[in-house]
Amino acid sequence: MEAAAIYVGINILLLIYLSSRVVFMRRSAQVSVGHGGNIELELRTRTHGNASEYIPAMLVGLVTAAFMGIPALWIHILGSAFTAGRVLHAIGLSRTILPLRAIGMVVTWIAMILIAVMLIYHALA
Repeated sequence: MEAAAIYVGINILLLIYLSSRVVFMRRSAQVSVGHGGNIELELRTRTHGNASEYIPAMLVGLVTAAFMGIPALWIHILGSAFTAGRVLHAIGLSRTILPLRAIGMVVTWIAMILIAVMLIYHALA
């Protein structure tokens, strides 16, 4: 469980960081809803939104895997790969660096697919 807790904590902090970037930009741009035509605010909102869409499912997967007794080494491999993918994607999306964004998304998907397959396999075995 401790291995999963590391990635739960790191990814929660990542979400808070991305959210705070939206909040601070909203305040400085004086936009309370939407992006008000502010491209930077739109990018920050989508960066946070994308992370919010992917992170919860993977965290459930990691915690479930830990409860099922999947070795901590796999939790660390997949948790660190996923987290690295999320960071790369966030940097790529927020700075419009397409290769980083694409690499981050591929790494994210690979980690999620592997944890999903492991969960299904261990549940049926």
